[in-house]
Amino acid sequence: MSQNNLFENSNQYPSSEYDKPNGILDRFRNFALSTSEWTQKWVPDAWIIAVILSIIVFLMTIAFGNASPVKAAQVWGKGLWVLLPLMAQFSFAILVAYVCATAPATKRALNWLGSRPNPDKPWQATLLVAVVSLLTGYINWALTVVVSATFVPFVAKHNPKSDMRLLVAAAYVGIATLWHAGLSGSATLLVATPDNFLLKDKILTDLIPVTRTIFSQFNILLVLVTIVTTALILTLLTPKKSRVKMEQSVLDSITKESDFQRPADLSPADRMAWWPGWNIILGVASLYFLINIFTSKGIAGWSIDTYNLLFLTLALFLTWRPIVFLEGCKRGVQGAWGILVQFPLYGGIFGLISYTDLGHVLTTFFTSISTPQTFLPIVYWYSGILGYFVPSGGSKWVIEAPYLLKAAKELGISPASTTLAYSWGDMMSHLIQPFWAIALLDITRTKFGQIAGFCTMLLLVYIIITSIGMFLMPLHL
Repeated sequence: MSQNNLFENSNQYPSSEYDKPNGILDRFRNFALSTSEWTQKWVPDAWIIAVILSIIVFLMTIAFGNASPVKAAQVWGKGLWVLLPLMAQFSFAILVAYVCATAPATKRALNWLGSRPNPDKPWQATLLVAVVSLLTGYINWALTVVVSATFVPFVAKHNPKSDMRLLVAAAYVGIATLWHAGLSGSATLLVATPDNFLLKDKILTDLIPVTRTIFSQFNILLVLVTIVTTALILTLLTPKKSRVKMEQSVLDSITKESDFQRPADLSPADRMAWWPGWNIILGVASLYFLINIFTSKGIAGWSIDTYNLLFLTLALFLTWRPIVFLEGCKRGVQGAWGILVQFPLYGGIFGLISYTDLGHVLTTFFTSISTPQTFLPIVYWYSGILGYFVPSGGSKWVIEAPYLLKAAKELGISPASTTLAYSWGDMMSHLIQPFWAIALLDITRTKFGQIAGFCTMLLLVYIIITSIGMFLMPLHL
């Protein structure tokens, strides 16, 4: 079915005020559409961006890093495989989050939850989608991408008066405004994980526990302000009546029950594939290990490794049977291919920056344009602008960490504060960067232009709030 046929314009409800041409939403939509069109025309695939950045940094190393072409090539090769452990950790995180989000038990829960709003009050549906997106975004970035996208059709199914454009925009806010400040933040988890590459290369001297970043009072407060503000704005934007809804045939295809049916005649091997005992045994063992970690270390034990183990445990129990778990893994691994092909290139960039004088040059530059009071806002804006072109929080942190952390040290600012400023900055441009919306748009059969106006209005408020937050952030978290 073509995308143009996936939505229908119904005259059942008269148009609302924001549907009128030349309104404020149209102006925001046109601006965001032009931005999106520029992105789609000029910003290539993430892997190509990684290659271009590699070339740029290679030339910078020769020009400013006091390295010959031969030396630059050597350190580039030395860095290629530095990030293999991190690559595996991030890839596994995507896989298990996907399994959790698409498990039959999860879909049943989403169907029930989608039926809770009053069908005659569309604002309730908008608010519910936004809250689910924000909460799942705080828990897990990969989880919110899949859960939010899957949740929209369930909500639309039970709330036919809701505007599909606004529901999809609400589903996008978890990944676009909150994930890197939450439990799965790449930068904050990395600096809390033992034996990470920043420690091995002496960029950091000690681990930075999540109690100083994710669970700091400042971050928790900014997270709460973001959740309340974002949900409120989306609720206020909800029209009382809408002309745009999803076709019933599309809703049925997305919200249908799982295809897993146990055959009547099973071989011994098939019986083992259907026996839930394997999932239970491994799940209980994983749960026992997690309890031991948090009993001994408390919340400071939260790292990439414990994060992945927790979601593996959830995936095992939610799927219940090995055959369901393994089928989910087969589909989920498709989402990890980008990390697998990009991270060696970012490892090479890390080598060029860290093993030559280029890192010192970049550190000197940031200290020269910053004061202790302006450094964190500068990190926020710099990371946000760069994030528009390098839409990968973990990969970009590999590039920025070596010189930003050193610059912060020279200015007397803690690495925890710098990491947190980077994390918020990384999300700054997501609302107008279609990269993160690809899965959501694909599942809901939506075009980015249909949500662009709402996202741009949110972006303006989001930037104001988070920029103020950077000036108020403590320098010594």
